[in-house]
Amino acid sequence: MSQAQSQYREDQRDGTVTLTADRIGRLTEVPLRTVFLGETHLTNWLVANVDVLNGVLGRSLSNAQREQAAGDFRVDLIAEDEDGHLVVIENQLERSNHEHLGKLLTYLTAFEAKVAVWIVSDPRPEHVSAITSLNQSYKDVAFYFVKVQAVKIGDSLPAPLLTLIVGPSEVIRRTGEVKEEWAERHKLRHRFWAELLERARPKSKLFSSISPSRDSWISAGSGRGGLWFSYTIRMKDASVDLSIDRGPGAEQQNRSLFETLHSRKEDIERAFGGPLDWSNVEGRRSLRIIKRLDAAGLRDESRWPQIQDAMIDSMVRLEKALRRHLSTLPLG
Repeated sequence: MSQAQSQYREDQRDGTVTLTADRIGRLTEVPLRTVFLGETHLTNWLVANVDVLNGVLGRSLSNAQREQAAGDFRVDLIAEDEDGHLVVIENQLERSNHEHLGKLLTYLTAFEAKVAVWIVSDPRPEHVSAITSLNQSYKDVAFYFVKVQAVKIGDSLPAPLLTLIVGPSEVIRRTGEVKEEWAERHKLRHRFWAELLERARPKSKLFSSISPSRDSWISAGSGRGGLWFSYTIRMKDASVDLSIDRGPGAEQQNRSLFETLHSRKEDIERAFGGPLDWSNVEGRRSLRIIKRLDAAGLRDESRWPQIQDAMIDSMVRLEKALRRHLSTLPLG
């Protein structure tokens, strides 16, 4: 007996039994086709052993029926869940592919099912992402991606092993809601910028060549390299600014240009018609001269025209107040 095996000697003195190492089996994978000759064979096994699938999915499927027609296609399995909703199950004894994913979605629609299960031998990463995305996007449909393998212990008969790769969860659903919220926010921003640029066109040529964006800001060059005029809109506030950023390694030059303008602060703010926020954050490469508009955000769509006009007016005055000073800055 080896040293490792000696650690597992059988001991019954206290009524317990510790197995020796040579009595503990090892799980090994075997070719899947040694268990299932084809997808029909797997389908038949699932009908007779739906409880195994239930344990993997954490559901109570019943009344499994095989090969139901859906137009020109036939779904491998149809079942019912604990709420009486239809479940479609598609089997694939090979690497997942787009054709079977398309079939699964076709069956889901044709039968108006609420649960879709895709069982494959080799889940591709892109299909894992696709099923995750479907669970994020569809709140009333549950998608499951299951891997099937064949295994045995020692000289035992081979047996199927089902493993859940991805399924619905509260975390995935919430992630989908957040993504949906951000997608809607992107649409709002694009529309906001499109309206602002249209309203700004008769008043200033500064942003005349700029297109609407999904981002929270749009920028236009000042005519001096590394100096940009920008509009920014957030949910509750907005701003216009001049940003000074000459690129990587130019932190000292950025600060020098900022200090030159800051030395003329009184003249610039007088020309602008009010105080500005001189954002000189230590360690930040980009430095900014900002006019903030509080209580003027993206959220209140009914006030967009007033907010856009206030932003445009502030930008026109900021550009006018800075233009003469920008032309004299020592830029290498």
